[in-house]
Amino acid sequence: MVKELIEYIALALVDDPSQVVVSQHQMGGRTRLELRVAREDMGRVIGKNGRVANAMRVLLRVAAARERKQATLDVVEPR
Repeated sequence: MVKELIEYIALALVDDPSQVVVSQHQMGGRTRLELRVAREDMGRVIGKNGRVANAMRVLLRVAAARERKQATLDVVEPR
C-alpha cells in the first residue's frame, strides 16, 4: 500500500508520468522506497527547500505505521 501511495502522489505532481518509477526494497523489518522521475520533474517532486519531498515522507511514515511497519523514501537522481 505504501508504494502505491507514493506512486499516486508522484503521478499527480509530474508532467511526464511515464517516467515515474517507484522501487521497493525490504531490509529487515524496514521498507525503503526509491522514487525516480524525469530530470525536468525533479524540482516539482522535491519542492522548494525539500518541502514536497518531506511531506511525502511524512505521509509515507503515517501509512506505514498504520500497517505496523517502517518505511523511508529516497528521491533518486535520474540516470
